[in-house]
Amino acid sequence: MREPKAHQTPDGPAYQGRLLPHPGEEVVDQGLKFDLGTLSRRRALSFLGGIGGMAALAACGSDSGSGTSGGATASASSSEPTEPTEIPDETNGPYPADGTNGVQVLGRDGIVRRDIRSSFGGSTTTAPGIPLTFEFTLLDLVHDGRPLAGAAVYAWHCDRSGDYSLYSGGIEDENYLRGVQVTDDDGRIEFVSIFPACYSGRWPHIHFEVYPDLDSVTDYDKRLSTSQLALPKDVCDTVFATNGYESSVGNLAGLTLKTDNVFGDDGGVHQQATVTGSVKAGYTARLTVPLDTGTEPTGGAAPAGDAPGGAPTGPPTGGAPSGAPGDPRPSASSG
Repeated sequence: MREPKAHQTPDGPAYQGRLLPHPGEEVVDQGLKFDLGTLSRRRALSFLGGIGGMAALAACGSDSGSGTSGGATASASSSEPTEPTEIPDETNGPYPADGTNGVQVLGRDGIVRRDIRSSFGGSTTTAPGIPLTFEFTLLDLVHDGRPLAGAAVYAWHCDRSGDYSLYSGGIEDENYLRGVQVTDDDGRIEFVSIFPACYSGRWPHIHFEVYPDLDSVTDYDKRLSTSQLALPKDVCDTVFATNGYESSVGNLAGLTLKTDNVFGDDGGVHQQATVTGSVKAGYTARLTVPLDTGTEPTGGAAPAGDAPGGAPTGPPTGGAPSGAPGDPRPSASSG
């Protein structure tokens, strides 16, 4: 990732909507207090882990009288408002259909749609499953966390069998469970879909990419972010107890958000959706997506030696996704 850059405002240089305390210095040289508000999730966790370790050592070496002071300090800091944390960048997985791994669906007529349950173009096949509406609200951290209006979001996920349209055996000619929406003035978009499966090695999830506008969606290099939404376990357990999701029960039983190969670094704390609803009425998942539009995204890159998204070079020749039920390949690079 390139170094963060400040942008000029009438009051001087700023980053993430905050004026630099040292205008003549780089963003990375603004001091500890400023850095704590701008660190990405992974850097922040690593940094705060070190701070926690030092605090523990200090506590061990202190006398009983210093405990009250420490408690008062913690109470004071907890009352301070916290800034939104940028959504983590993640792999776009082996089956993005965004032009980085054999298939480009984003230039086809019909891809811009709210309801993604059916294929469009040459097929009208509908993917069966428990109804799920998922909503994203995008915030622009460069401009004080204001709603990011006019951005294009491409979202896609597997079906209730753990397969991906355009790639998996038998559904290479389908393009369901993929679509693009443009955020409104509140930075909000909504997709109508079905609840995805849990396949081996991956927590139930939805992929998405954010682009600055609709004209940019066919150019992957213009993306602002590539990330994934995680679904909560209690809802997954309920959905997977219904007909059609049988294979997901055992796959989910062998996973936690901490052992998942994408969300495992922090348990998906910034990517887990809030979900309401029921099997009968359908579910609604909501996720707030803070974005730092001033830095270069790092998600979507393939692991070393692999094609974009972690798939073997070139488009698949059929069969279940890497790591999906019935696929003997390891799931370490699956998405």
